[in-house]
This record gives sequence, structure tokens and C-alpha cells, in this order.
Amino acid sequence: MKELIFERSVAGRRGYRLPPCDVTPRPVAELIPEEHLRQHAPHLPEVSELDVVRHYTRLSQLNFSVDTHCYPLGSCTMKYNPKLNDRIASWSRFAQMHPLHPASCSQGLLRLLDELEQLLCEITGMAAFTLQPAAGAQGELTGLKIIRAYHRAKRRARTTILIPDSAHGTNPASAALSGFRVVELKSNAQGLIDVGELRRHLSHDVAALMLTNPNTLGLFERDILAITALCHEHGALVYLDGANMHALLGLVKPGEMGVDLLQLNLHKTFSTPHGGGGPGAGPVGVAKALEEFLPTPRLRTRGTRYVWEERGKRSIGRVHAFYGNVGVLVRAYVYIRTLGKAGLERVSRAAIINANYLMAKLAGTFPAAFPGPCLHEFVATLKSLKAHGVTAWDAAKRLLDYGFYAPTVYFPLTVEEAFMIEPTETESKETLDAFAAALQQIAEEAKSDPEMVRQAPHRLPVHRVDDVKAAREPNLRWDVRGHKQFAKF
Repeated sequence: MKELIFERSVAGRRGYRLPPCDVTPRPVAELIPEEHLRQHAPHLPEVSELDVVRHYTRLSQLNFSVDTHCYPLGSCTMKYNPKLNDRIASWSRFAQMHPLHPASCSQGLLRLLDELEQLLCEITGMAAFTLQPAAGAQGELTGLKIIRAYHRAKRRARTTILIPDSAHGTNPASAALSGFRVVELKSNAQGLIDVGELRRHLSHDVAALMLTNPNTLGLFERDILAITALCHEHGALVYLDGANMHALLGLVKPGEMGVDLLQLNLHKTFSTPHGGGGPGAGPVGVAKALEEFLPTPRLRTRGTRYVWEERGKRSIGRVHAFYGNVGVLVRAYVYIRTLGKAGLERVSRAAIINANYLMAKLAGTFPAAFPGPCLHEFVATLKSLKAHGVTAWDAAKRLLDYGFYAPTVYFPLTVEEAFMIEPTETESKETLDAFAAALQQIAEEAKSDPEMVRQAPHRLPVHRVDDVKAAREPNLRWDVRGHKQFAKF
């Protein structure tokens, strides 16, 4: 375990020195009411500036990130993002723009947001977008509220959302939080939506089908046109979780597949480094029939000026303060404008090629649960390791020793010992070959020395911990009184 900053503390050491006071000093008690004064000095580490810089720089070098390692985290698209987009988003004219600035002083930024909405419409085939939602799950929630408002306007009492077992895990939670009853649809033998199963569950109580395409197995729903037509015949809407849009850019428009509304995860597909809880953006796009239900305010033009339209007769109202995470929106705009239509298509094609190449490389060691062709990701099964007492979780931990961040494990739940791999378009053939070689070596280690794999990782500052206890009983407090660490794992 590396030392903490408190352990570098030396009494009397300072990271700064103020110049001599050139005014008559006054007691603090004369300036601040006594009830607001500390009774004891804060227990802070006493370190120099150099101590601080070296400590946190060293800690940062211990992290796994897309800037330092391959990060094939299935379902999350953790790809390298151009630093140019970060630089432009940090320009003072963007970064110092206050959300309470009047529209008359924000015309350039408002034009950017309006153009981004139009670009997203063009990419997805939707009629209109809102940029308000600050995450994919909030986008889902927004979409479900729009679904509810739409059926109420039609005077329909619909209470059920159908969700395939291959959908993203947040979908059922978002539907339940919105007050809907969730019914799961079982996949067929190919890992796709079973059209017969869908037909049996469709009724006049179904508000929408909520699906992911390509699904969580990385498979494109080949019957998507029949699926959307069947839903529409029963008056149900089709909601697409757009978190896997990374596989469709420039190739397929969800609007042309019959999708009525979707959310996009700009922090996955459109160039914001994500992880650690944010920032994110989950814009929601809708077909023309649903546009009036979008959250307010909406961007409008009045002559040559951009203005906010604060009210909408059937709008679901505001879902986020101001207009979402604008820094993320700026990055997405720059990414799209830099690549253009042809560039976005190359992104998806390269991601698909990389995933299929890696799936083929691993076929003899860890085969895909549903052999391809896949799109941008695939789910391998590591169930062969169980014969040696090794699990997918053990293999994921061992992979860290080889310098690769571990893929998503045990998801989707329909695959035994699931290993969900998404190499993205930004990794080279050499990196993919090294990743495959590492997994193949782990398979050999599981046979020759399974205990070593079960105890991995061995080369990281923190070795194997009790993951269940760490999740259920986290305790990472620092006892400032005695400078003692309590970290219960």
C-alpha cells in the first residue's frame, strides 16, 4: 500500500509563505463572529509544494486510464479521445460562460448547441433533440416520461414496458422509477429478440418496447423492422437505448428502423473521457409525433437571434438545471465537425473490424457466447476455466498484471462466466494482438498454476481484496486525531 499524504507530513513544513503584513493586524474575532470560528486548528498534512506534486503525480501513474492502457470495457466505449476537443471545450469563452448569462450575451454558444441538435438529428434520423439530460440513465428517464405523457395525451392508460433480457441494465431501473411495470422478454437461441415472444406479450397495456441495438451481446437485431412494425400495430412506442450508437455511426439511422425515441451517450460515443462518475450527457431524440413533449426550455430562432422558449403546452418540463453539461456538448460538437459524415462512418467500421478480429483471435481459447459476426463488442465465455477452479473474475484480476484494464465481467447475466469485450476503433492491431496473447497466457496459467491466478493481481499496489466486504462495508476514513488509517476490506 502506498503511503498517504498524511504520512508525508512534517510538523512546521509549509507549501507557501505569505509576504510580511503591510497593514495594521486585527484579531480575527473582530472580523468573524465567534460562533463561526474554529475551536481547534484543522488537522491537515504539513507538506511542501514539491511533496504534494510528487505524491499525487506518483498516484496518478498507478491508475489505469485510456491514456495509459488499453481499456476494452464492454458496454461503455472507453476509447481514446482527442485532446483537441478538451482544449477547445476549455477555451475561456466556453468555460467561463455562466448559465445565467442572458441569451443576448450567449449567441455563439447557443448557435453551437442548436447546430449540435441538428447534427444529432441527421446522425440518428430523429426529428428533434433535447440536450438537457446529463447522463444516459437520465436520458432514459426523460424518454420514459415522454412515453407516459404521449399516452396520456392519447387518453391511454398504459402501464407496461417490455425489455429484452439483452438490454442494458439501467433500462429496467429507469422504467420502474418512472412508474411502469417491467416485463422481460427472453432472447432466442441466437441471442436476439424472439419475435414470437414479443408478439405474445404485446397488448393494449404496453406503452413501449425498450431495446438496445446492437444489443448487449454486440449483435444487431436483424428483425428490427418487423419488431418496430409489430409494436406500432399495437399502439406501443419503440425506445432505443443509444449507448451502443458507436456501432451505427454513418451506417444505420435508428429513425429509419422505426425507432420513436432514443438517448445518446455523448460521453461514450462522441469524445468525452468518462468514468469515475462523470461528466456525461444523454441527449434525447424523438420522432415528430413526440416533439411537443420534449423538456423545456427549447432553443428557438427569432429572426437572426437565438432565444429560449420556456413553456410548452405538453412538455414534460425541465429535467436538468439550465441546459445540461455544456462542456460535454462542446466536445461532442467538435468531434462530429472534425470527423464529418465519412469520418464517423470510419469510426464505426474500425470498431466493428477490431471487435471481430479480436473475437476470431480468441475463438480457440475463450469463444464468443453467440459467434458473430458481432458489431463493436462481443461477449466471450470463460466457463472453460471453471474446470481448474478459476473464474472470469480471477482472469479479469490477472489481466491487470499484464497492463490491460479488465473488460466487463458477469454481464449480461444470460452468459455463463461472461467477459464483455469492446476494443473500440482507437486500438491498433499490435495492441489487440497483445491483449489476445495475455488472455491466452492466462488460460495456460489457469491450467498450470490456478492458485496464482486466483490470487491476482500481483504487480499492483493493492492486491486481491474482499470485494463483497469492500462494497457492503466501505470504511476509508482517516483518523485525524491519531493519524491512523482505517480501511476495512
